[in-house]
Amino acid sequence: MSAAMTGAWTVFSCDISKDEMAVFKKALDGLVGVDYTPVAVSSQVVSGINYDFFCNAKEVYPTAVNEAAIVSIYAPATGDPKLMRIKPILHKLE
Repeated sequence: MSAAMTGAWTVFSCDISKDEMAVFKKALDGLVGVDYTPVAVSSQVVSGINYDFFCNAKEVYPTAVNEAAIVSIYAPATGDPKLMRIKPILHKLE
């Protein structure tokens, strides 16, 4: 994670640390139906850390296509990280 001012978001980085991956996996533990694979992460230091993971998202069935989503997680200073929301990134083919 890049050093940042409290409250400021870091730029997205494709260099996802082991600690950031651990937060991601813990927060999504037990989630079924869609596989989320993080590609990049941005973070914000607050009373804990907010994370936005840019992810490939693929529903779990044979002909599913890759889509994209932002997975937002809050990791308190103590305790388990919490999944806050999953926001699909929709793109329109014209």
